[in-house]
Amino acid sequence: MTRPSDDTPKLRLAPAETPEELARRFQRESRPALLQREANLAEDSLSPFRVGSVPYLNAVPLTRGLEDQIVFMPPSALAEKLRNDELDAALLSVTEPLFNDRYDILDGIAIASLGEVKSVFVAHRKPLEQIQEIACDAASLASFNLLKVLLAERGLHPRLVPLPDYDSAGSCDAVFLIGDPALSFALAPHEHEIWDLGAAWLELTGLPFIYAVWALRRIPNEPLRRRLRDAKNFGMDTLDYIISTQSQFTCDFRKDYLSWHIHYHLGAEERRGLARFIELLRKHNLGPVHDPRFV
Repeated sequence: MTRPSDDTPKLRLAPAETPEELARRFQRESRPALLQREANLAEDSLSPFRVGSVPYLNAVPLTRGLEDQIVFMPPSALAEKLRNDELDAALLSVTEPLFNDRYDILDGIAIASLGEVKSVFVAHRKPLEQIQEIACDAASLASFNLLKVLLAERGLHPRLVPLPDYDSAGSCDAVFLIGDPALSFALAPHEHEIWDLGAAWLELTGLPFIYAVWALRRIPNEPLRRRLRDAKNFGMDTLDYIISTQSQFTCDFRKDYLSWHIHYHLGAEERRGLARFIELLRKHNLGPVHDPRFV
């Protein structure tokens, strides 16, 4: 048998890369494709449809690439515009299509949690059983009605009064907060205990809770549905980028919040959670509640 020559070229292996170097290389190589997807979304105009969303951190992944084509305003203002047919779709409290039988729900997409949500809670100084009054931010009807359901299921009936402004939240013995103001309160020094409503819902039902959905006017809108689904898919594919580039709070907190506490899928378990919520809304006479229509 002929022995191989000593000058046979040896196989040269690429130097080993650390996980951080691999991540940076993957980001460099994938960035052009992501930029092209972002450009395609921006060029694929939402027109003639008019779309609104909320200016909260947890909604950012659902409007990825469409930011310049969407109007951002508080949930109450979005709901009013949708009711007045000034918008064709809005990212709203799930109770909006439950309480108004004129909207469809875009299937497959939601802002939801399975357990602790971090951004929907009652901050209280006294034990819950001793609370006589809760000052409430009622910007999200889903969260506000979740509060009513959870209190009623515990046999508690404190007065729910409007929160005058966010600056006064720290002086309240009990205050209900949602969204970014809730996160700001929880991350700042305070003397309150936190009753997280996502955790309380999981303890009660063992199911996820849906806070917000895309509510759609009942008009021909197949192109709009496709564009909103494309934006959500792009947001999920670039979640690390969103986490690293947003400015609210700290990067570590954004990663924990958007990667762990919030999820964006609306599947069988989320539907079961929604059905249970509807059942309890009706049980406690918080309706009339209509069965949801998914499209």
